[in-house]
Amino acid sequence: MTADLRKTGPDDAPPPPPAGPEAIKAIPVRHYGRYLSAVVAIGLFGTIVYAFSQGRINWGAVPDYFFDDRIIDGVKETLFLTVLSMTIGIVGGILLAVMRLSKNPVTSSIAWFYIWFFRGTPVLVQLFVWFNLGLVFETVNFGFYQDEWSDFMTPLLTALLGLGLNEAAYMAEICRAGLLSVDEGQTEASHALGMSHAKTLRRIVIPQAMRVIVPPTGNEVINMLKTTSLVAVVQFTELLRQAQNIGQTSGAPVEMLFVAAAWYLVLTSILSVGQYYLERYYARGSTRNLPPTPFQKIKSSVFSVRRPKGVSA
Repeated sequence: MTADLRKTGPDDAPPPPPAGPEAIKAIPVRHYGRYLSAVVAIGLFGTIVYAFSQGRINWGAVPDYFFDDRIIDGVKETLFLTVLSMTIGIVGGILLAVMRLSKNPVTSSIAWFYIWFFRGTPVLVQLFVWFNLGLVFETVNFGFYQDEWSDFMTPLLTALLGLGLNEAAYMAEICRAGLLSVDEGQTEASHALGMSHAKTLRRIVIPQAMRVIVPPTGNEVINMLKTTSLVAVVQFTELLRQAQNIGQTSGAPVEMLFVAAAWYLVLTSILSVGQYYLERYYARGSTRNLPPTPFQKIKSSVFSVRRPKGVSA
């Protein structure tokens, strides 16, 4: 006896599917404190801008002297001094970092004392000390060169020694932190493969330490650019000194300070962009997906037009 499969009734109907959970109606939380702080910040900023606009400042002198030949010469001298001082600081910092990590107690102690002394005294004091060391060394005699200290210690040499040697102390700690960030197992493995200590540093340790060293080094370069303004006290004609000289002759000393400040902002902004791309370059081995660059963000949001699905060109 067979059953009629075509015969169906109410009792044979499949049960209705269970009702799903009720849709959640999400209500965003309103952050009234953020709105209030934004209004206060905008109000303070507007008040400051209004106060400066109503002050007795000749704002027309800023664009008039912004590209003055003497200001441009000061910018060149500032960049020149920044590059040379950072070169001295980076080379000296690497040497001091290696000495600090050395197992030789003498070299390690010398590096520690150097870092302690130059980090513990202000740069301005060091500049004055270098400029006035003629009280201790009246003459300089290198055998092939002999001269009075006042003639030997020029403003440029004073600036390089004061800024470069001080920067070496900070770069030493940055380099030491970068070298210590590399796992010791990699050094042991390279030694087990027969690599020398110098080759291990050059091929294994330093390339990985650069990812840690580069970001603070970029900050030090930007800081050095601004710190060069201190050498105006030893009569070196960099950007600030040129602005002060023009201010004394033009009768607009405050306006020339704004010109110098504007140039420092331009230069530090350019260096910040370079630092960003340099950090991005050394981050290739640590991050799987590199963050988009500012140009890529602008391109994706402004120039890229996404066609909706199902619409052909």
